[in-house]
Amino acid sequence: GGCQCGRVRYALHAAPTGIVVCHCRMCQKAAGAPFGVFALVNSADVAWTRGRPATWRSSSRAHRDFCGTCGTPLAFRPTDRDAIDITVGSLDEPEKAAPTYEVGREGKLSWVAGLSSLPGKTTLESMGAERLAQVISYQHPDHETAEDWKPLGMQGATG
Repeated sequence: GGCQCGRVRYALHAAPTGIVVCHCRMCQKAAGAPFGVFALVNSADVAWTRGRPATWRSSSRAHRDFCGTCGTPLAFRPTDRDAIDITVGSLDEPEKAAPTYEVGREGKLSWVAGLSSLPGKTTLESMGAERLAQVISYQHPDHETAEDWKPLGMQGATG
C-alpha cells in the first residue's frame, strides 16, 4: 500500500489480525471522515519500502503516520503494544479488508447507519463521460512502480 502521491509505500508481510472501524472523535479528525478503518498488524510485519512517513503524536497513547507531501493518513501506532494499525484506504486492495468489528461507538455519528440506503451514482453517472474523460489523475497507482515514477503529464516535473 501507500500514499496518494507515491512518495511513501509499505509492504505487509502477514495478514491483518482484524479490521477495525473506529468512530472515536480522534480518528474522525485524523481521517477527516466520519470514522477511521484500520488493518491491525504486528509492527514486525510492516516494512516501509519507499520513503518514510511523517509522524505526529496525537495523544499520550499513540502516534499517527502520514505522508508529509500529500497528507495521506497511513497508520496509527499505539504506544502500549507492538502493533501498527494501517489505514485500509491506503491499502492497494482495500476491498479485501472488510471490517470485522467496531470501537469508539460513543462517537458514532447518528447518520452513519443510513449511508447504505442513500440514493447514489457512479462517478461516470455523476460527472458524465465528457467531463470524466478530461480528468487527469496524479494519484499513484495501486501497485509498485519504479522509484522515479511520475504521474502522466508530469514526467518532467520535480519536487
